[in-house]
Amino acid sequence: MKKTIKTTCGMCFSCCGMLGHFKDGQLVSITGDPDSPVNKGVLCLKGQSAIDMLNHPGRLITPLKRIGKRGQGKFVSLSWDEALDRVADKLQQARDKSGPWSTAFILGTTKGLIDTYTERFINVFGSPNIATSGHVCFLPRMFGAKATNGFFPVPDYSGNPECIILWGANLSGSRMPEHKKIIALKKKGASLIVIDPYKTKAAQQADLHIPIYPGTDLMLAMGMINVIIENNWFDKNFIRMWCTGFEELKAAAKNYSLKKVSKATRIAEDTILTLSRTYALVDKAVIQPGNAIDHGINSFQTSRAISILRAITGKLDRFGCDIEPLYPVPGAGIPEVTLSYKITDEIWRKRIGPDPSMLPWFRRVLPADIIHTLNTETPYKLSCVYITGANPLLTFSNAGNAYKALQKADFLVVSDRFMTPTAKLADIILPPATFLEYDSVVAPPYYSDAGVQQALVQTENAMSDYDIINGLAKRLGFEKMFYPDTHDFFDLVLGPSNLTFEEFKNIGTLTGRREEKKYINNGFQTPSKKVELFSNFLGNAGFPPLPVFTPVQDLSEEYPLILTSNKSSFFRHSDNRQLKKLRNAHPEPRVKIHPDTAKQFHIKENDQVFIETQNGGMEQKARITDKIMQGVIFADFGWWFPEDETNNGNWRTCNINMVTSDLPPFSPEIGSTRFRDIPCRISTAQSISVGNVGGKE
Repeated sequence: MKKTIKTTCGMCFSCCGMLGHFKDGQLVSITGDPDSPVNKGVLCLKGQSAIDMLNHPGRLITPLKRIGKRGQGKFVSLSWDEALDRVADKLQQARDKSGPWSTAFILGTTKGLIDTYTERFINVFGSPNIATSGHVCFLPRMFGAKATNGFFPVPDYSGNPECIILWGANLSGSRMPEHKKIIALKKKGASLIVIDPYKTKAAQQADLHIPIYPGTDLMLAMGMINVIIENNWFDKNFIRMWCTGFEELKAAAKNYSLKKVSKATRIAEDTILTLSRTYALVDKAVIQPGNAIDHGINSFQTSRAISILRAITGKLDRFGCDIEPLYPVPGAGIPEVTLSYKITDEIWRKRIGPDPSMLPWFRRVLPADIIHTLNTETPYKLSCVYITGANPLLTFSNAGNAYKALQKADFLVVSDRFMTPTAKLADIILPPATFLEYDSVVAPPYYSDAGVQQALVQTENAMSDYDIINGLAKRLGFEKMFYPDTHDFFDLVLGPSNLTFEEFKNIGTLTGRREEKKYINNGFQTPSKKVELFSNFLGNAGFPPLPVFTPVQDLSEEYPLILTSNKSSFFRHSDNRQLKKLRNAHPEPRVKIHPDTAKQFHIKENDQVFIETQNGGMEQKARITDKIMQGVIFADFGWWFPEDETNNGNWRTCNINMVTSDLPPFSPEIGSTRFRDIPCRISTAQSISVGNVGGKE
């Protein structure tokens, strides 16, 4: 007998519709769901590898307890009851002795509703010390837009925009179905412009590819604003009726002359004019900013400037422009679900990290705060660290310092499906089930669609993140605030849609309503009810009320190149380098170098290249290509080697976070770290001593 079940892919954050195909009760294959509005049946190699992840011989199923020295990798198996008892006992001891804030929580790539459920647990537990990757992933873009126009806009591709701008967004690698949608629109006549220092797949098909010097995106956005205002290419009626602070913006934009912006961004003045004219003068256009916007001290202000561009040209919340999405499942973030009110202002003031605080919406501490506190016990000692779906030795700035800090933790819990370099340091490892083994509701913030996730298989001893949290909550006396039957929790989240989870399973997908110009009846979701080009809210909170470019350290004779990075389309951050299909597609880390830059530093194709910054050094293999700007090198992110068990995955050698810094400057509004514009130098690895590889601890 054959059977097919709908679910949603969890191999990355695109949340593509997926079909599980069964024969005689066994899951035999997976394909894309042609009925899904997200991917229309398209499934990338990551999604195609889901069964390989499920059945991988290196996957952890049983909880583990450390018996040797931290980092030796000596563990014994525990039952789930034994493991959860031990974790709950340690959390309770820390809470009773030093307060709930003596435990820090680090959330990584689980994402979605599981993060919401985990955050619910943390809020009930009472710790304000929760760190995520949000400060360098999505939140700068979301908060920048929220401060300007009250919501996070998404492109309305179904409205047939005449111009599409991809700004630091490599969608062919991160959200491939959306990339295909854009290319289809281009073939129908839309103009495609890509702003990126690397010639991505989209850039290779674009009408205009604009290589931009890393870290100068805010300069370009403000330069465009200045050009548009000087040439009267703005929407006078929209500004008059729906914007505040235009005169202040006009005065500030004069500081970003074509000459000044061209010099900083290394984009020709004529190109900036063409870009500004093309965007401003078409009736319908969208800007899709990507994760690269988040990676620097100007992250939030860059998002502000892009939001202002939309507003002054009248391309906000209109069909065919960037529109306010109406999410079909809006319940995931409401206080009733997260129980965020449990973290009172009094508790929040007990968090680690500097004062004054960042944006009031950003109720997080930074990863660097946790590392600093572990290393110095300032402002107090962190007794426990609970890490779920994260691999800080690969993903935190200054990974060497993170290693030193995690070694000092009295009790370290890591929840991960594989033995990662970070998991090897843990006292207890809790291996969660894969997305193929439990039910959930999936609703990504960048699409107004929600999909059902259904368990396709039942693996003996596998326990989902929901079940792990339920088990801990019960042991800590919180069970009344949680849901032993997770379907009841899904019903709570689905409440605003008037559906139960069982009903949602039968539907499979929900799409939000598509409406435009919602501001006409209710105004914008800002204090003034208008788009705030000049923000009194930000000014009163101590931040620049208008976007202001903050320069960073310039190049020097010692460090003459700029290091930036990219994430491989075949992996999710540092995940899944165990999977054969994915490793065959991308077997080793590569640093992309322009031919002229390579010649200058005597680098040849496939040379081992030593990359050094003020913070340390690491190696990757050279890929010589004219797709990258001269003077910029493009390193692979998240690399380690699971097969090298003796050296704990050899996580230091090729890891870009051995050369990044966990010290200020950060974005003052949200704490974004400088990841994309780091002065560096390169040489052949043979010309340096092996002892130089690694970061400064």
